[in-house]
Amino acid sequence: MIAEAWGRRRYKAVFVNKLDEALGEATETQSWLDDARDAQYLSSEEFNTLDPKYISIGQMLSRMIDRAEDFCKHSPATDYRAIARVEEKESTSEQSSNIEEFFA
Repeated sequence: MIAEAWGRRRYKAVFVNKLDEALGEATETQSWLDDARDAQYLSSEEFNTLDPKYISIGQMLSRMIDRAEDFCKHSPATDYRAIARVEEKESTSEQSSNIEEFFA
């Protein structure tokens, strides 16, 4: 869901919606961790290792939702192909021609 949110970041509402879904899933996983500990599927030590990680994930997702404007800077009409990209390592001429054919 997070990758899908990133891919749709040109639409702030969709970006926030997908992140909110991911936050819900993280919260649900945290609830399952509680249940697993209570049913003794997880030791207290295992739970104490995993629970703070899910708290941290939830906090990160919440901050991303709160700061969605920072991630969704371009308007929906933006042509991302026109934005300069970071150059990659040189490729062979065969790879270059295949890429050029693909995008032609």
